[in-house]
Amino acid sequence: MDIVYIDTNEALALSCDTIRLSKVICIDTEFHRETTYYPELALIQVSDGEQTCCIDPLGITDFTPFLALLSNSNVTKVLHASGQDLEIFNHLFNTLPSPMFDTQIAAGLLGYGDQIGYAALIKKELNIDIDKSQSRTDWLRRPLNKDQLLYAASDVYYLAKAYPKMVAQLDSLNRLEWLHGDFSELCMPAKYQVDTNNIWKKVKGNQKLHGIQLAILQAVAAWREESAQKRNRPRRRIVPDDALIDIARLKPDSADKIKKLRSLNKTRLNSEDASQLLQRMNNALRMEKEHWPKHAKRHKLNMREEAIIDSLISLLKLKADEHHITPLNLASRKELESLLQGNTDIPLMQGWRYTHAGQVIEEFLNGRSFLKIISGELKLQVEEQ
Repeated sequence: MDIVYIDTNEALALSCDTIRLSKVICIDTEFHRETTYYPELALIQVSDGEQTCCIDPLGITDFTPFLALLSNSNVTKVLHASGQDLEIFNHLFNTLPSPMFDTQIAAGLLGYGDQIGYAALIKKELNIDIDKSQSRTDWLRRPLNKDQLLYAASDVYYLAKAYPKMVAQLDSLNRLEWLHGDFSELCMPAKYQVDTNNIWKKVKGNQKLHGIQLAILQAVAAWREESAQKRNRPRRRIVPDDALIDIARLKPDSADKIKKLRSLNKTRLNSEDASQLLQRMNNALRMEKEHWPKHAKRHKLNMREEAIIDSLISLLKLKADEHHITPLNLASRKELESLLQGNTDIPLMQGWRYTHAGQVIEEFLNGRSFLKIISGELKLQVEEQ
């Protein structure tokens, strides 16, 4: 494998000018985020199957040619498990690749499981074992040695070989169009924007709070998120979850009392931060009751409702088996429970999932079909009109 190492603006422009003529390019990134809020981009790998490049973002100041490549509608961008890569591109460049193709999602429609890893995919498609010995590399340290670059480049070089094989299989199954909706959703910038007003829902222990406590949690969790973004530090290094819960529950009436919370013993909270948390808490205390946040109304399912969910899962397994995919490619148990309680805004009720399974689930819930054992096998029967 020949690898082109790019660490100047001129080299990037030249390489992108050549590779833009390709119909398909594969992209991957290496990054760190252990001590930061946002991922720190350390390397960008690009391959069209012929030319494979490792782009060093630490040595480049003008990414315009690369961004033009990302938005070039004549070039399909192929990534594997693209979520974090897309988050990086959206944050650093305000650009998302389009059109794009995620091989992990596509693999699900080939019966490879729900979230197959890159090495497992390459083994299945190309019967090649990927060397993972450099997986713990510090990608921000320079210079990168030959083994590190080879490891990084392999993530796109072999993907370029596997992609056409996957497309051919999906095309033979008439499933390529199924993926358009999933890929379009991945390219929506809103998917990568954090809603600070609702970030309280991710605070561990929020389910135990109610009423004004939730209003306080919403306010202090939003402050923490904004502070983490401004300082580019992990949110829990600003204030841990249990401290936010304590502030909402105990309602300390001074900044000093906030600083002395037992849950903050391992966190160095300065007086200014404590004062800002106190101000956010006091603002929440003045909030009108009708504006307090509430937990989503979801009651605990009774035994009969659990039985319905079990039936839906059985039905989902039948539909998944028809297409040789896993039930989780269609819906999770949690999503089925949400559907039973009236929420139709789930993937199962949209796009190809609705066409091939959601509609059947809908008819079953409306009593227009039923499950029956015939010759020892579970079958779906449609109610005769």
